Amino acid sequence: MSDRHDTVRAIEWRDDHLLLIDQRLLPQESRYNSYDDPQAVADAIRAMVVRGAPAIGITAAYGVVLAARGRYTALGEGWRSAIAADLDLLAASRPTAVNLFWALERMRRLIATLEAGDPTPALLAEAERIHREDVAANRRMGELGAALITAGAGELLTHCNTGSLATGGYGTALGVIRSAYAAGKVARVYADETRPWLQGSRLTAWELVQDAIPVSLLADGASAHLMKQGGVQWVIVGADRIAANGDAANKIGTYAAAVSARYHGVKFMVVAPTSTVDMSLADGSGIPIEQRAPEEVLSLAGRAIAPAGAEAWNPAFDVTPATLIDAIVTEKGVVLNPTTEKMAAMMAS
Repeated sequence: MSDRHDTVRAIEWRDDHLLLIDQRLLPQESRYNSYDDPQAVADAIRAMVVRGAPAIGITAAYGVVLAARGRYTALGEGWRSAIAADLDLLAASRPTAVNLFWALERMRRLIATLEAGDPTPALLAEAERIHREDVAANRRMGELGAALITAGAGELLTHCNTGSLATGGYGTALGVIRSAYAAGKVARVYADETRPWLQGSRLTAWELVQDAIPVSLLADGASAHLMKQGGVQWVIVGADRIAANGDAANKIGTYAAAVSARYHGVKFMVVAPTSTVDMSLADGSGIPIEQRAPEEVLSLAGRAIAPAGAEAWNPAFDVTPATLIDAIVTEKGVVLNPTTEKMAAMMAS
């Protein structure tokens, strides 16, 4: 894969600080914010400075490093009991993305094994390992997902942002798109705007422009009409949590895209690392759906776009049933027409 189509990194550890590109400012401004304590990291996750399930998990892992460093500096060997509050703080920052809890549990298990002395080096090594593993997994998913796409497919559609901004690098669904484009299989990407935070227009389009991949934006409600024209072969999306039967939670509007895809004979692909799969949930009905502030729907860039007195319903995610999903792609392999049995076999591989 040419680096020409993989130039964006949203998360960096540099000079003993965590750096996050402030995704609220894109595409007008590309600016990294620096963080050195877990409260600020949790606030950044909650405020969507960083977003996307894998990126949230990686960010939280680095947040644990900052917490341990601060606690050890202040308390010495008393850091171990004090850090429990920091882990709880980070866990409470977003409820839907299971990668957050997966990463924190991985860091928690390491903490339990550490002996006396400064825990920072060991925890930093683990956070960096989580980061590297995510990029490698994304590369693998890119290869596996691109293999499902017929040469000369022409056009793909995606919803929300699933690229380097949402992960440690390269991307999940956008990683598949990057790989397919590099292989000459795709001529153009269509990206839903993704109301109300406009991740498609602000982030996905920005990433693709940075990486010289042709992209056309469309309003979320235009995607069914686009599919009706017959040019789109696949809808490719990410996931914030996948249940044991293959039901997948993703950014609000994904379910509508899946329904339209099935009606129009367009294939539907979900791309996510196995850290996104929650085998403790039998199906998607158990996935918690974050409800965000009404102001996100009632206003845009701080200006009201609805009359005073109007109310809003603002779920951040919806759940696409496994019956509407043609393929789930993880770093462990591809599950076609997912079922509980197929998901269990993939996770056990």
